Amino acid sequence: MLVIEIDIEAIRVAIYRNFVNVGESIRADELAEEFGVSMPAIQNGLRELADKHHVVLDQAGQIIMAHPFSSIPLGFSVMGKRTLWWGGCAWDSFALPHILPGDEKVLIATQCPNCDRAHAWSVNNQKPPEGAEVAHFLTPTAHIWDDVIHSCLNQSIFCSKECVHAWLSKTGQSLGYIMNLSTLWNLASQWYVGRLDYGYVRRDPAVAAAYFRSVGLSGPFWGTP
Repeated sequence: MLVIEIDIEAIRVAIYRNFVNVGESIRADELAEEFGVSMPAIQNGLRELADKHHVVLDQAGQIIMAHPFSSIPLGFSVMGKRTLWWGGCAWDSFALPHILPGDEKVLIATQCPNCDRAHAWSVNNQKPPEGAEVAHFLTPTAHIWDDVIHSCLNQSIFCSKECVHAWLSKTGQSLGYIMNLSTLWNLASQWYVGRLDYGYVRRDPAVAAAYFRSVGLSGPFWGTP
């Protein structure tokens, strides 16, 4: 029986470039048609990419996230010149202008989880946006992939530290990590660089830790992502 090898890296790049071009995830059957392989082969490839944390799949095996992109609303919209994306979280949304070709400035919109006040910033790849709002990350980085959707849903931007603490009190959650918009922008600025290209390699724990320190983040919260 003829066994057709599939190029996992080519599939990964196709997924990311589809998100860039149309703001949506490509379906498994579309990938099978594009690469001329069977659905079981594509499904195995997608599971491999998910196991390596390149994509997130739903129960049907379809792509719902390929960080920093999302095919489902998780609290952030990101508007470019011609395309609207769902940002996976505060971190992912602020990363998009750093990796999108031709969209080095975007409009990011969200609302405060505590008081529902709407917020929007023009974010570019040159300098952090101004604003007194703060980002709160609920889940330590070492545990983000324990439940990545929950983790992303809880990387949010609040009006202020007071709103963060009011929300924690209402929800019964424990304090995570609070940072200003400048630190968030610095965190996001280089984290995903190269992810749209062939040969991208995820950072190992030591390299990730060094990156976090380089943008002023350290301590137990910023453990192995």
